[in-house]
Amino acid sequence: MEASESKPIRLLLVDDHEIVRIGLKTLLSRFPRINVVGEAGSVAQAVSEAARLTPDVVLLDIRLPDGSGFDACRQIQKQPTETRVLVLTSFVNDSIILEATAAGADGYLLKEINGDALVRAIETVAAGQSILDPSITRRVLGLIQPNTEAVAGGKLAMLSAQEKRVLALVAEGKTNKEIAAVLGLSDKTVKNYFSNVLDKLQLTRRSQAAVFFIQQTMK
Repeated sequence: MEASESKPIRLLLVDDHEIVRIGLKTLLSRFPRINVVGEAGSVAQAVSEAARLTPDVVLLDIRLPDGSGFDACRQIQKQPTETRVLVLTSFVNDSIILEATAAGADGYLLKEINGDALVRAIETVAAGQSILDPSITRRVLGLIQPNTEAVAGGKLAMLSAQEKRVLALVAEGKTNKEIAAVLGLSDKTVKNYFSNVLDKLQLTRRSQAAVFFIQQTMK
């Protein structure tokens, strides 16, 4: 969902620790572009509140008392809304990153992030882009780079060379504007290339395309 410049981004906070939710709400209250419309402390509450409030973005921890945040993410993404999901956690490893994107998460951040960067990430995700914490991006690149020759095989073989380049940069967490700068293309051209990628791979979300590329290059 692309938020209007004049309309605050409606945010649902999901974390099982009340003190963390209070801290995040206090921090985000300093930014008029963000409007915290609700809180939840469990998977069940997250899913029900997301359906009731239809927020633009859900800021979601993955460790919840009644299941994984990924369970909540999958259920929220099945709802007939345009709600985006941004994971904010202190826990990270390669399998968790892949599971986050496979579950439909639109971003993955570590709790060490500062307030200004967190707000920029929320705005980026609300505008329809995906985002990864820089340290996570380096891990993703570590998964991708040793296996770049593998992109010629499997379903990726149906993509053109330029479409593969665009997809690889999407998997690094780059926005269309950043990809355009890297490849010397216009934003519109990059958007068209990526639309072709989604059509050919029969995918619907940017995060799905990113995890598909990573999984293919790990084979």
